[in-house]
Amino acid sequence: MRERQAFHSARRAREFEAFVAGAAGRLLHAVTLLTAEPPDDNPRARRLLALSLAHTYACWDRLHGEDPYDRARQYLATRFAREAWHRYGGGIGRARRHAAGPLRGLTPQERLILVLRLYEGVAEEQAAALLGLPAERVRTICDRATATLLHPPTQPARPVAAEAKAATP
Repeated sequence: MRERQAFHSARRAREFEAFVAGAAGRLLHAVTLLTAEPPDDNPRARRLLALSLAHTYACWDRLHGEDPYDRARQYLATRFAREAWHRYGGGIGRARRHAAGPLRGLTPQERLILVLRLYEGVAEEQAAALLGLPAERVRTICDRATATLLHPPTQPARPVAAEAKAATP
């Protein structure tokens, strides 16, 4: 009996290690985009990834043919949304103060939907179900976030008088 349990545990560990070797890099990139941290300095993203992988490992025997990548991605998305909700006082629509990275100009909700839809290729209906939003709302947020990325707001111009003063010795 113990040999059987040891064999099962070893097989489970090998399967999970193979999953992590194949999926961790992509998941880390996705969660780094979500947190809007720089890729080389992303402690929040690494923490979320570790929590997601731990949750996936805990559920490993109960997956029964379910894709572990989908399970890990779902956990990341819901955990990120929950943390953003608490961090920003009850709403995930507010922008992060010290965001970096390519999605820094987006709100946490816009980043989440954009990453799920465009980077991860999650269908609109699946993203809506995962986040508890209507599909039309997910489409609208994704379109708005895409437009913001393609046409970022311009920085206010400096006054001409200030430039003239700075140029004169």
